[in-house]
Amino acid sequence: MTKTYSDKFLKNILQETKSIAVVGASSKAHRDSFKVMETLIKKGYIVYPVNPYEVENKILGMQCYPDLKSIDEEVDMVDIFRSLDAVLEITHESISINAKTIWMQLDIVHPEAEELAQKAGIKVVMDRCPKIELSKSYWTSK
Repeated sequence: MTKTYSDKFLKNILQETKSIAVVGASSKAHRDSFKVMETLIKKGYIVYPVNPYEVENKILGMQCYPDLKSIDEEVDMVDIFRSLDAVLEITHESISINAKTIWMQLDIVHPEAEELAQKAGIKVVMDRCPKIELSKSYWTSK
C-alpha cells in the first residue's frame, strides 16, 4: 500500500533541508544511492555518506561515516538506502541525532518506524526518491 504525500509536503521538506545523511551510500557509480547522492550534491545539499564498509573511502569527494552518530554536524534528513530489516535501528539512530526528516527510498515502507519517528516529532516519507521528487514540475511552478 503506497502512501500519498502532497507535492507541497514533499517540496517543503526538500526546501527546508540543508544537510542529508545517505545511509547505505555506495562508491559504485551504477548504484542508485550513488546517483541520488550525486543529484543531491548538484542541487546544493550538504551530503554525508554513511556506510561502515566504505569508511576508508570518499564517495563523490565526501568522507564516509560508519554511522549517523559519527557525523559531527547537524543532519536535517536521513535518506535510507538499506533493507527493510535495518530501518527500525536507523530510525532510533535518527531520533538520537535529532534529524528532522526520515526519508525511506522506493519500496521501503515501515509503519512501525514511521510511528516511532512521528512520535519523536520527525517527518517521515516512505517509498519515495528525493532525486525523482527534485525533478518534478512543482519546482518550476510558483
